[in-house]
Amino acid sequence: MSVRERQAPLKVLIVKLSSLGDVVHAMPAVMDIQAAFPHAQIDWVVERGFAPLAARCAAVHRVIPCALRRWRKDFFKAETRAHTRAEWQAFKTDLQQEAYDVIIDLQGLTKSALVAWLARKAKGGKRYALANRTDGSGYELPTRWVADVAVPVAPHIHAVTRGRVLCAQALAYDLPKTMHYGLGHAALQRKPVVALVHGTSRADKEWPLANWFEIGTRLKQHGFDVALPHGNEAERVRSEALADMLPGAVVWPRWSLDQLTTEMAQCTGVIGVDSGLSHIAVALDLPHVQIYNFDTAWRTGPEGLIHQCSVVDCPTPTVDAVWDAWLTCLQAKDAAP
Repeated sequence: MSVRERQAPLKVLIVKLSSLGDVVHAMPAVMDIQAAFPHAQIDWVVERGFAPLAARCAAVHRVIPCALRRWRKDFFKAETRAHTRAEWQAFKTDLQQEAYDVIIDLQGLTKSALVAWLARKAKGGKRYALANRTDGSGYELPTRWVADVAVPVAPHIHAVTRGRVLCAQALAYDLPKTMHYGLGHAALQRKPVVALVHGTSRADKEWPLANWFEIGTRLKQHGFDVALPHGNEAERVRSEALADMLPGAVVWPRWSLDQLTTEMAQCTGVIGVDSGLSHIAVALDLPHVQIYNFDTAWRTGPEGLIHQCSVVDCPTPTVDAVWDAWLTCLQAKDAAP
């Protein structure tokens, strides 16, 4: 019996554990499933730190948080081993509460394959996973060994499209022409604030501090306030240095991811490097410029919205290029119906 011939609502488990940007990129696939099967129950296994964001996705019924990153480290420490084992058992109990008709590993790694394997299948249920590596993305063979059905995808493909194609092929529906992240849209009454997302997980993705100062100065001259988020101590120091250079700029507290998303949704827009927060700006439908020092925007940059764009140059995009892109994004947003 195909999933479309079922009488009972479909139960789907999504396995996409991390990282922040990858979690955001998986949301359109989840929303596609809901559009194809409006009564489906869609649960999502994700690292605990990203659980509040996954829970905000409109299509998600239940989030199952895990802490595989921490458990892997703590299991071999005598002082934490017992506690880690208890947490692991509690996670497995939570994971196996439901029997799923469809289990989809959107990550393609050994850790996600383990979670998919532990999840309980309903009678006739199947596990699906990627059949092959795609350009610029990690892939490990256990994901294919665990799957009942391995789905091939084009090797040169955007990160968002990869997940959408996998789910569409697994559940036999046509890929929707429109794309939604399920986080809602930016606030209707937006504050005249632009968030400068300068922090990223890799130093070679950063943009020079002098460039951020120049962009901040131009924003102030055009009537915008500047907000400076940060996620760790090094980013806090950089935010405070920029605030000292830009009178009136506000260093945001180190909010929870949930609160940070709420605050970003109220901004006029975001200018940022390739980072999880920049991808949240995309998901919130904000005017957004994403800065790339490498030619990788084809894989993770904004796509499909005229008021979002990438600026790519090696070794680094110029201030003028980023500023021109920002003005273009604002004009496109204002002109949108």
